[in-house]
Amino acid sequence: MGMLNLSCLCGQVHIKIPKRPDFINECNCTLCGKSGARWAYFHPSEIGIEGTTKGYSREDKEDPAAEIQFCANCGSTTHFVLTASAVSKFGNIQMGVNMRLADERDLAGIELRYPDGLAWSGKGGFDYVQKARIIGRRAAPI
Repeated sequence: MGMLNLSCLCGQVHIKIPKRPDFINECNCTLCGKSGARWAYFHPSEIGIEGTTKGYSREDKEDPAAEIQFCANCGSTTHFVLTASAVSKFGNIQMGVNMRLADERDLAGIELRYPDGLAWSGKGGFDYVQKARIIGRRAAPI
């Protein structure tokens, strides 16, 4: 399976991804939990986004690395981009796409990971709150 086509709830924002991700993170940090996102990561040049989004960067962090984007109409979390500060440090090397916008049947066979973002110090790798699982294929709706 190749291209994935995602959209927000109202259909005004469309995201085209050329390939399925190797894994998806469902992080338990405050930002991920409250935005309702499951993130897959791509290079920004790989992703096509159409539609109007608004952005939000955390105000509880001195130097947030991500700016969450959401549909300006329905409010669905669509993706994140790196902040200017993060781009200056690391380059524009990554963006996250909210895979909750995908049809879960298109994600069958992908590993879903559960990083412990609440306990993460901001340095090094994540610990995990539970064992990863493989997303299964669900029956088509009737």
